[in-house]
Amino acid sequence: MEPSLTIGIEEEYQTVDPDTRDLRSHIEAEIISKGKLFLKEAVKAEMHQSVVEIGTGVCRSVKDAAVQLKQFRTHICQLAKQNNLRMAAAATHPFADWRNQEIYPDARYETIVEDLRMVARANLIFGLHVHIGVEDRETAIHLMNAARYFLPHILALSTNSPFWLGMDTGLKSYRCKVFDKFPRTNIPDTFQSWGEYERFVNLLVKTNCIDNAKKIWWDIRPHPHFPTLEFRICDVPMRADETIALVALIQATIAKLYKLHAANTSFRIYERALIMENKWRALRYGLDGKLIDFGKQTEVPVRDLIYEYLRFIDDVVDELNSREEINYIHRILEQGTGADRQLRIFQETGDLTKVVDYIIYETEAGLVTEPSMTASAIQ
Repeated sequence: MEPSLTIGIEEEYQTVDPDTRDLRSHIEAEIISKGKLFLKEAVKAEMHQSVVEIGTGVCRSVKDAAVQLKQFRTHICQLAKQNNLRMAAAATHPFADWRNQEIYPDARYETIVEDLRMVARANLIFGLHVHIGVEDRETAIHLMNAARYFLPHILALSTNSPFWLGMDTGLKSYRCKVFDKFPRTNIPDTFQSWGEYERFVNLLVKTNCIDNAKKIWWDIRPHPHFPTLEFRICDVPMRADETIALVALIQATIAKLYKLHAANTSFRIYERALIMENKWRALRYGLDGKLIDFGKQTEVPVRDLIYEYLRFIDDVVDELNSREEINYIHRILEQGTGADRQLRIFQETGDLTKVVDYIIYETEAGLVTEPSMTASAIQ
């Protein structure tokens, strides 16, 4: 069965105090409850009370997803301002201390904290998750095996977390190193079939490693409840247009890999350990480093590989009507990722509060306020 290639997007935002620029826990009635009046189940709390997540519905195209994402971002940013907060889209806060953040009162999060202790409490990070509709589970496993190769390339384009606890970490995505303290993260192994994957999950449940498959937090996974492949590798980007470009790239990747799969010419499968080498390079250097071309067994500048990647997917882009959104990748390559831009602001000012101001500005960039989104309409 040919996949629908539908799209779902989840973004996690920081709730920031506009005076101190530090993270501030939101009061559920202010942000979550009021947000649900307009966004329904599209807005929800996360484990830390200074995190708000929004999720689109099922979108048939990248253009539909862009409209919905920008509407949701607009609404949540306006709602935050009404409650003397600001929304910031970056994968770590430049100087906030996780030890000062409150855990959201929810049984699920309490269980995770009880199980993982300080590892869970320190997990103050903000990601982008992208769902692509692949309804046939057998096909999904084969596409996941192949798509793993591209995860470091996608991560390099999304890097947006260079600071942690007031320090320049030297990494473009420190979020990755915070999250990989969790069990069952990073690049997954390959599976020969959906049945093999199911047996793996059932074994973890039987042996009390997990109580459900949602506690498998790989960089890409078959979603336990939705007929989708879920990409979890990305830092949340600052600009909505960056998110949409990454979504378009991810959708086109699955479309191209399925095209090869349907023609019985599947993409070459690489070992997890090799892909992990590239992931480290991507999170360390972002677009300024080199990844390994395993076929040629040589290092190649990331930007060169991204251009090669864009040529690889080019024959499906017009079919998906996402040429304009894919072209924004060139702007990311020219202007740098969120991490690059954060670092430039800090180099110019030496002031991490100015970095926070810049993140807030960029989070709102490109959003169009519609009449239904005005402050009076959502009070």
